[in-house]
Amino acid sequence: MVERARRLLADAEQALDDVHRQVQGLVGRVRLGASTGAIAHLLPQALEVLREHHPAIDIQIAVLTSNETLTRLADGTLDVGLVALPQPPAAGLVIKPWRRDPVMAFLPAHWQCPARLTPEWLAARPLILNDATTRLSRLTAEWFATGGHQPVPRIQLNYNDAIKSLVAAGYGAALLPHEATTPTPDSRVVMRPLRPALWRRLGIAHRTGHVERSTQHVLDALWDLRLA
Repeated sequence: MVERARRLLADAEQALDDVHRQVQGLVGRVRLGASTGAIAHLLPQALEVLREHHPAIDIQIAVLTSNETLTRLADGTLDVGLVALPQPPAAGLVIKPWRRDPVMAFLPAHWQCPARLTPEWLAARPLILNDATTRLSRLTAEWFATGGHQPVPRIQLNYNDAIKSLVAAGYGAALLPHEATTPTPDSRVVMRPLRPALWRRLGIAHRTGHVERSTQHVLDALWDLRLA
């Protein structure tokens, strides 16, 4: 009887500790949606911080477009989203501006090119662009249109690291966001700023109302990257 009582007390203490950790947000599951561009370099920095300070939070990541992310936030199957801006107001959602990163031209290093690249100059070269489902595709199309151009790319992809690999192989030039903390490109690739300048803007989205503590920890870790 004594041994059984000890086990019951230990189980009760463990249950109380589990509840306490859940209330504090030290454990829990957070479902996050983001594009491949954000996942490649920005999200890992937040995940490293969370692993160090909140290792028991289980973060489940889905690779989604901004529209898919907002839809899943609204129906409750996601908790946090990283989305391209601007976005129209959405009932039941909070969308806060997060980052503004420059879009740069990535070119094979053996190309001869000016210090700043214009729509006219790039439209005359082979291009590797993001596919038409992405906000970046629309941004770059609008940028080329400022010079009266509608170039047809050699290939369209939705994976930035694969695009950079093709640039390194000399297949063409690409227009991609560049975060300040991103590693230096392959030596076979050079970056050049655009004229006029072009920016990729991202926001953090979540549902209105009560935010679980574990979700708030994820939001805080992401928010700390807004100036990175």
